[in-house]
Parts: sequence; C-alpha cells; structure tokens
Amino acid sequence: MSQDPRIARWHAYMQGGSDLQLLSDMLADDAVFHSPVVHTPQEGKAKVMAYLGAAAVVLGNDTFCYVRELVDGDDAMLEFTATIDGIHVNGIDLIHFGPDGKIKDFKVMVRPMKAMNKLWEMMAAQLKAAS
Repeated sequence: MSQDPRIARWHAYMQGGSDLQLLSDMLADDAVFHSPVVHTPQEGKAKVMAYLGAAAVVLGNDTFCYVRELVDGDDAMLEFTATIDGIHVNGIDLIHFGPDGKIKDFKVMVRPMKAMNKLWEMMAAQLKAAS
C-alpha cells in the first residue's frame, strides 16, 4: 500500500487493535466526520473519535482489508471490504489532511444498501454502548 506516512499511520491504527491514543494523535481538533447514514457532519475531535472508534470495532475483524488507495497531495481515497454478520461490505474512506498531517475531514461511503443498513444497526449499538 501507500508509502505516505499519514496513510501508513492510519493502516497501523486499523491493523493494530484500534488504539484510541493513536487515533487521537492523528486527528485535528476541528476534525469533521461524514457518516454514510447520519445526515449532518459530526464536528470536533471527540465526536470524530467516537464514530471512528465505533467503526473500527464494528468493521475490525479478520475480513477487513483495504483493497485500493489513491493519494493526491493532502487527499486520500481508501477502498475497503469486510464481512459483518455474513454481509459483504464495500466502502470508501475519503480523507483530507491538514498542513500538519492530521486528519481534518473523514468521509465514509458504503455499498450495497444491505451492508449500509447492517453497518448502521451495529454502529448505533456500539455508539450507544460507548456513551
């Protein structure tokens, strides 16, 4: 995968047990998260950490893998696949980095609809349990 150190840190986070301190170090204080199912952007480091931490728990099984990535300057697109509860998930993480190398904007898109519905169900449960 990418030789970009910012992307390498993200891969380390996803592969290394989803260490919340590592995630915190990667996020800008004013980071924004765009969920595939929540209509409004989630603003601020704490909210972004909650969503990305929950996503790592829900998706972070032995089937999760990044299959393609494109990096252009401060923007990256990482395509992933996973299986949750027997449903194949195909998604894209769109990441924008600030000048300091921290994640400023993180958008997730997921297909097919069956996978998005399952992800929504499991993410809602994870976020509720964490609060």
